[in-house]
Amino acid sequence: MRKPKIGLLPLYVELYDLTTPEVRPDIDAAHQYAFECLGRRGMEVVNGPVCRLSEEFEAAIAHFEAEDVDAVVTLHLAYSPSLESEKALSKVKLPLIILDTTPSYTYDQYTDPAQLMLNHGIHGVQDMCNLLIRNGKLFQVCAGHLEHSDVLDRVFAAAKSAMVAHELRKARVGLVGEPFAGMGDFRVPYEELERDLGIKTVPYDFVKGAARVEAVTQEEIDSEYARDQERFDVDPELTREVYDRTARTSLAIRKWAEDENLTAFTINFLETEGSNPGLPVMPFTECCTAMANGLGYAGEGDVLTAGLVGALLSAFPETTFTEMFCPDWEHGTVFLSHMGEFNYAIADGKPLLQEKPFPFTSAENPTVAYRTMKGGRAVLLNLAPFGAGRYTLTLAPGEMLTITGENRMADSTNGWFKPDVSLERFLEEYSQNGATHHSALIYGDVLSELLSLGRFLGCKQVLIG
Repeated sequence: MRKPKIGLLPLYVELYDLTTPEVRPDIDAAHQYAFECLGRRGMEVVNGPVCRLSEEFEAAIAHFEAEDVDAVVTLHLAYSPSLESEKALSKVKLPLIILDTTPSYTYDQYTDPAQLMLNHGIHGVQDMCNLLIRNGKLFQVCAGHLEHSDVLDRVFAAAKSAMVAHELRKARVGLVGEPFAGMGDFRVPYEELERDLGIKTVPYDFVKGAARVEAVTQEEIDSEYARDQERFDVDPELTREVYDRTARTSLAIRKWAEDENLTAFTINFLETEGSNPGLPVMPFTECCTAMANGLGYAGEGDVLTAGLVGALLSAFPETTFTEMFCPDWEHGTVFLSHMGEFNYAIADGKPLLQEKPFPFTSAENPTVAYRTMKGGRAVLLNLAPFGAGRYTLTLAPGEMLTITGENRMADSTNGWFKPDVSLERFLEEYSQNGATHHSALIYGDVLSELLSLGRFLGCKQVLIG
């Protein structure tokens, strides 16, 4: 996980430099203080120069783009005529966060009139935001005093959303096989995913994949086994024959992801049919290990959700791919599971590494590592496509239950999510808004850090709760 990276864009007006140059040192001090405050709040800040004229704004934006920032944070140091910044801001593809603040906490009848020059930037914000809307730009306004409000927390939260959006637009998602036949909800033509969200699909070459599988050495497998003995409880009945064949495929998939510079991948488990030499067994453990190492994953050829999980992992390392399976009406929860994939970072203890029966194709049995998902606050998040560039982001905060005592679901990916609203309302609103059956689960009290994501992706956003 990295820090959100922002470009700080200070706005000013040339007229004041020409007519009241004595004010500029205080203006520069306010700029420097805001820069320091943003850095202390946990953001990597690329500091831009004070901009007054169109060419200065364009140069600053070009610098931020070259630095690959996640978002541009604007700071009005005084009024700034909007037509000076319009050209640069109308072209920028980066999310915009408007820090609407002034140096003085109090501005009443006792205030020194000289302070007006340092504290009137808010109408510059109003001027600029009107033009941003007229130019179809997406932005988030965060208003408040730097010391006497939570505005820095809100800027940080918006920057985390911007970071996820920025990573999604750079996603390279590997696709092993074709999407599961008949599953329609997550299906989007690959060219549309790239056009709408920036997600690039990288098909798996089974011939090259077979060569990678063949090239894995016994020494590499033994090294992986030594690591797995540390991170897992190993079933004493698990044979090295079963372990080795899964590890061989897993290491080949890992090498493919590295070679293709993937941010995520997705596998249709049915591609193991016929002892496919490019995917001889289903590498469940690698799907899980990849998420624990920050690489996105989704099942059944779901490129969209895999890319989303990868982008979320850049900001929230305790994120996993998941599905809702069974409602528990009595207790107001829903059972989360999948065939064998979840992020090991959210396991409630060491997973048990074991052989898994695999009746779905002619492939031999793989290894899996199961453990109940840990308890804690979480957000279930879904990105659903609707064609013609339309997407809906659905967010539902809730609680993952801490499971104690007997758990007859322990030999599977398992966890129970209790939404903040009633289960009935949650399920109604979830499907009423067309959310798909593949989702991401993000641990922590992180809802505020996700609330700007839909805005920055340019999609409809639904909050259940």
